[in-house]
Amino acid sequence: MLEILGRPQTACGGIGRRELLQAGGAGLFGLNLPKVLQAESLASGSTPRAKNIIFLLLFGGPSQLETFDLKPDAPSTIRGPYSPIASRTPDLRICEKLPHCAAISDKFAVVRTMSHAFNDHSVGSHYIQTGKRWHIPIGGGFNATPQDWPSMGSVVEYLTQNPHLQHAISRNSTSGMPNYVVLPNSLGRLQTFSVQLRRPGEYAGWLGRGYDPVTTAIDKKDNNDNPYIRACTDQELTFQIDGLVSHESLTLDRMNRRRSLLDQFDQQRQRSENEKVLSAYDRFQQRALALVSSERTRQALDLRQESATTRDRYGRHLFGQSTLMARRLIEEGVRFVTVHWDAPDGYGWDSHINSKEVGDHLLPGLDQTLSALIVDLEERGMLDDTLVVCLGEMGRTPKGNANWGRDHWSTLFPAVLAGAGIRGGTVLGQSDKDAAYAVTPPHSPDDLAATLYDALGIDPELRLPDAQGRPVALVEDGHPIRELFG
Repeated sequence: MLEILGRPQTACGGIGRRELLQAGGAGLFGLNLPKVLQAESLASGSTPRAKNIIFLLLFGGPSQLETFDLKPDAPSTIRGPYSPIASRTPDLRICEKLPHCAAISDKFAVVRTMSHAFNDHSVGSHYIQTGKRWHIPIGGGFNATPQDWPSMGSVVEYLTQNPHLQHAISRNSTSGMPNYVVLPNSLGRLQTFSVQLRRPGEYAGWLGRGYDPVTTAIDKKDNNDNPYIRACTDQELTFQIDGLVSHESLTLDRMNRRRSLLDQFDQQRQRSENEKVLSAYDRFQQRALALVSSERTRQALDLRQESATTRDRYGRHLFGQSTLMARRLIEEGVRFVTVHWDAPDGYGWDSHINSKEVGDHLLPGLDQTLSALIVDLEERGMLDDTLVVCLGEMGRTPKGNANWGRDHWSTLFPAVLAGAGIRGGTVLGQSDKDAAYAVTPPHSPDDLAATLYDALGIDPELRLPDAQGRPVALVEDGHPIRELFG
């Protein structure tokens, strides 16, 4: 008997799963692409461990030597300004600036040997969020394009929206909520350059804009302001949906009038524009409008519903409050929430010049927020089915610059995972004496993507139609890191 899903199978005549799907796309046995995709969706790669994912992206690249892979015995030019402290995990050398994380290290796992060959922020952020290498070479661009590979969150949105793939992932039963949200801004929105940045990786790419994330927007005050390290006021933390008016001023009557005008405009526009593009835009627009018109959503986006104690626990800075918002959205049925730690004006985790801001603000902020999220989810009974992932798109050079600034180093960097069956207190992978290279087999962004898809019960080999309508696998070169799970 032939099984379309699961691990690679062979038909009685010796035809493998890949060959069947490739031939099926061309009409073998009377199958066309929709039927092949429907057949693939009848089961998933594994029993789902996670219902939801909170993906914390520390854009800029934290140093492995200042976080989860300290080398106190390395030469003075390498070991860095901070010392390791004891944790609840054997063999975990954790930074003294992360005491709250050290105290709960038995609740998370550390992969020390994440690695890829693309020493660039835009290329790295695309790779980490999609599991696919960016089609634009290093230095060839900084902004997302319609040809990009879809993010993992966009794939989740696509699978839940398409009836012929309804068995590939369980549907979100919460009315009016999207399946994929990005907080607090699109990546790059706060960075000050001559042009507005729209970093790649978080979008639907060739799947179409209809599967882009619903993204909130929070602006900084001025060019020297960093809301990720200072306390933010409630007036700033509005979490407005990007591109729409604030939910406080959006009445249902006004919404209906706005929709009517848009419908009239779209009717005229449909005469001359591509129907597929319009359909995707309409789908995205409907999701955004439904989101802001929902009383339940407005409540979820209102952080004032949380106690002062909980808000203080996460940290009153933008990263802390955005991570708390992610927990609120997961509670309301959102499946995949990405929280970016962006870096306005080039400051932040991209620490070339010195480690002062890293030690004074970034590490304490990460320590407070990550530990608060894990403990809060556990106390609420949500950690068993919520997967928390926290990492940057690269690490930093082993050899420090003056004042302990470090340059880009994608060859080795850590990832932290918790919840959804992750074996807490685990350290996976070994690095060399300088935290420069892996001495055990490294783990790629492809492996990370396969792990996240597999945790959600999505077969990493599931095929989606690309921009040309050809079936392409979600992950081709990666494999789930099953050692992470108990």
